[in-house]
Amino acid sequence: MNSLRYWLVSLVLALSTNMALADKPNDATALHGVKHGKVVFDINASDARRLNLYLAVIRETHDDLKRQGVRPDIILAFRGLAVTLVSSDRERFELTEFEQLDQVAEQIAALRRLGVRMEGCSIATRLFQVDNATLLEGISPVGNTFVSLTGYQAQGYAMIPIY
Repeated sequence: MNSLRYWLVSLVLALSTNMALADKPNDATALHGVKHGKVVFDINASDARRLNLYLAVIRETHDDLKRQGVRPDIILAFRGLAVTLVSSDRERFELTEFEQLDQVAEQIAALRRLGVRMEGCSIATRLFQVDNATLLEGISPVGNTFVSLTGYQAQGYAMIPIY
């Protein structure tokens, strides 16, 4: 039932988004001369509802870049308590939080299908006792997201914090 509800909400949002695109302002000034949109989102959200909101905005960002002729190259770097929200292990959560966690998993799957790369910090998984094997499909464990964020910035990725 939750999947059907999510699908229906997604359909309504997609239809309303398509109608709104005709009126949506562009980002021509900021994107002047940009052909490749390299961005890494530093995600340290600790609440599933908040993470869902930001994942939806990240998906819209991907679509907005494409709509404006920029090839998106997006990476999500999960660290801190965010790793608990992108794990299939739900023992630490109340049953009332499962719907939001299901929506996080659906958002992650949708972003993965768009080609968004994702990683989870193994320091955070160790500190918050999350087995790396339980990270959602498409999220690869890395040694230290501070190191990977440093590397991505050195490679020219813009870093956007999500806390």
